[in-house]
Amino acid sequence: MATEITSSPEVHYEDRKKSSDKAADTEKIQLEQMETGGYAGKNHTDFSQVDGEVAKYTSEIRTVIDQATNKRLRKLIDRRVLAIMIFTYFLQALDKGTLSFASIMGIQKFTNLYSWLTTCIYIAILIVEFPTNWIIQRVPIAKYLSINIMLWGATLMCHAAVKNFTHLVVVRTLLGIFEACCQPSFVVLSSMWYLRSEQAATVSYWYMMNGAQQIVGGLLAYCFTLLQHGPLKNWQALFISYGGIAIVWGVFVMFWMPDSPMRAKCFTEEDKHLMVERVRSNQTGMQNKQFKREQMIEAFMDPQTWCYCGIAVFTTLPTSGLGAFANIIITSFHFSVLQTQLLAMVLGAYIIIVLLSSVWLVKKTGQNLLVMLAFVIPSFIGTIVLMTVQSTDMPKKIGLLISYYITLSFWSAQTLSLSMISRNIAGQTKKSTVVATNFVAWAVGNAIGPQVFLKWNAPRYLIAFTVHLVCYGLLVLVILFLRWHLLRQNQKKDELAQDGIQEAMDDNYTHAFEDLTDRENPNFRYVF
Repeated sequence: MATEITSSPEVHYEDRKKSSDKAADTEKIQLEQMETGGYAGKNHTDFSQVDGEVAKYTSEIRTVIDQATNKRLRKLIDRRVLAIMIFTYFLQALDKGTLSFASIMGIQKFTNLYSWLTTCIYIAILIVEFPTNWIIQRVPIAKYLSINIMLWGATLMCHAAVKNFTHLVVVRTLLGIFEACCQPSFVVLSSMWYLRSEQAATVSYWYMMNGAQQIVGGLLAYCFTLLQHGPLKNWQALFISYGGIAIVWGVFVMFWMPDSPMRAKCFTEEDKHLMVERVRSNQTGMQNKQFKREQMIEAFMDPQTWCYCGIAVFTTLPTSGLGAFANIIITSFHFSVLQTQLLAMVLGAYIIIVLLSSVWLVKKTGQNLLVMLAFVIPSFIGTIVLMTVQSTDMPKKIGLLISYYITLSFWSAQTLSLSMISRNIAGQTKKSTVVATNFVAWAVGNAIGPQVFLKWNAPRYLIAFTVHLVCYGLLVLVILFLRWHLLRQNQKKDELAQDGIQEAMDDNYTHAFEDLTDRENPNFRYVF
């Protein structure tokens, strides 16, 4: 391990304003920084803006960590943080998927409004998303997560006791409330513990548990389907088993997962210092419990926020419908119930392949948004085939099944978009606001998704698939605009560096922990 200090002459605001022909842009950025509490011409860290816990483990001196130490730290973090995120998200995906599997086990007899059982979850998430993100910023995040895991496990077990549609709506709504903290917590944790270069893979690893849920869930559902005798119906046994596992896991998370590098009693003081310094170059901060109104306003004024919301809506709207109606759609191709359960496993494997391959391409090319665009193309093709080909013989059945699988290629856009939020949004209040807004949009898409699958339009659901095609078209437009916007913002900051603005080319990352937003920090560059 070695230390490195990058010093630079102090550059005052009035001097910088006259430093080049780009004075107008420079002045605008500096005025924004001064008005929002950002720095103007400082070459030292303002510790009054650094969170107290973080300040104990950092300094103005950048600590350069060698490759071997970095690898060792990464393994420690993976064992305590990534492993928890992966299995927790697997349980959440499995819990949500139970309704899809139970739908062909007999639970549909309670209602003719099956689609609302998925929609009510996301209405609940939509309502509680801002409050839960406010809480995440202020409380020990691992403890808050573990409590919610135990609560959603208990709620899942209560599904086995339902007697009518009202009961189902109540337990599904409660499930949505308790699960609302999961993904926002993981976005924050990914930003807190991992380098920006690692976050696309980190987010993909836990997000691909949606695919693992299809594989394991399909196999387990097949086993539960074979339960034809006993005091419990097969779908009741399904809910009780999954809920009990979630409760036990929540207790484990409470004691195993650290809330932050600063509070991690499982690591040495030296390692905690290195883990904080390790993410200095992210410049997205680590934690700050102070609510900053100006950062919230900036979040709502930033085009990035609404682009991520657009991606969330235009991907989750198709996803939620295809997910909730997965087994019903596959059954419409005239496969048996048991065949349908097993074929869902293939879908899960395909989702994992899509997410892993998209991460590999991003790592190879460095192009997040272009990779997103590439993976939308199969979704267009698969949806058009589903709309135009009828299931009349076995070859067409197989072709329709494959087409249904490839429609879910756009999942890579969901995953990469989440990782871009964690990598491109700085300032804790701004990040909390953007994450909450994103998941409100995510909930809106998920709530609407099942509603476009109209019962009278079964079994081909042409209206639903037409809506999906429109979503894919709008998704392409949003991705193209976001790429243009981020490229333009980076060019502006590069111009400041070329004009000699020291803060725009600070290799020491002096202000990395000052809770500056990505706009306030001229040294910040966007990943796209």
